[in-house]
Amino acid sequence: MQDTVAILLFVGVIAYALLGGADFGAGFWDLTAGGAERGRRPRHLIDTSIGPVWEANHTWLIYCLVILWSGFPTAFTAITTTLYLPLILAGLGIVLRGAAFAFRHNAMRTPEQRLYGALFAVSSLLTPYSFGAIAGAIASGRVPMGGNGNAVASWNHPTSHLGGILAVVVCAYLAAVYLHVEARRADDPGLARYFRDRGLAAGVAAGAVSVAGIFVLHSDAERLFHDLSHVALPLVIGAAVCGVACMFLLLTNRRVLLRQTAAAAVALVVCGWGVAQYPYLLGTHLTLDEAASPRATLQVLIVVACVAGVTVLPSLVLLFRLAGRGRLTIH
Repeated sequence: MQDTVAILLFVGVIAYALLGGADFGAGFWDLTAGGAERGRRPRHLIDTSIGPVWEANHTWLIYCLVILWSGFPTAFTAITTTLYLPLILAGLGIVLRGAAFAFRHNAMRTPEQRLYGALFAVSSLLTPYSFGAIAGAIASGRVPMGGNGNAVASWNHPTSHLGGILAVVVCAYLAAVYLHVEARRADDPGLARYFRDRGLAAGVAAGAVSVAGIFVLHSDAERLFHDLSHVALPLVIGAAVCGVACMFLLLTNRRVLLRQTAAAAVALVVCGWGVAQYPYLLGTHLTLDEAASPRATLQVLIVVACVAGVTVLPSLVLLFRLAGRGRLTIH
């Protein structure tokens, strides 16, 4: 029962990484697009691509928090009483990012537009970095089972920094690939080349960070390194193969399976972390069995998740299909 709930939780983590991650990555490219004139076209594509869907993507974050809180309250308490600083930073980034994105379109003066644009872009870096640092702290065992761990040292170490940097780079990679596809759909070869080049650069950066992460994990999180290189190795290899395939498709200007291979590479990395972490929820000191709620609660949670899948998923699919066809626009 608790394994089923854990799988449902990780489904939400993967969905948020792929959908919310692409939104955050778009903010990275907004930040690096240049001045008002040079960055006008890339920013317009970013706005029209994520404008209709960016709020809906946070559905998965709420889903993950509810599953964790209801299904594994011991772990939820330990995480929130230890890692409250990066959680606050992530929440602050989400709020500032949403407000800045909305206000930028209504600002009448250029200085205000630049201010809101800067807030949107910087928040788009702050949030994924904070979530990556939280994942690094959990995976490396820095969160004590009883909670109330060191509020700074728990996420100020090499594994958390690696997780934060990798999260930012992977979000940028996903966003560049998705925006490249959107530019080709809009029949804009200039923007397609623009985001293709950035997707290739972000892919190389993600690969470099991943290789560097091998040495970081070997010295700072030995148990995680061991399981990633043994039980989770097929998933790690699969992620690398999908990443290389996506780079090849970008280089050869092919759109077929481009987004799918990029998404599969990221999803397999997240799955690899989950497999390497199993059966522990926190480091090597709190298992799923120990952290789980009573069986009756888990049963209700599974039923609720199934009902949500039947009622919410079709709405999200419809939203993304309409947005992908250009039927939803922002003004």
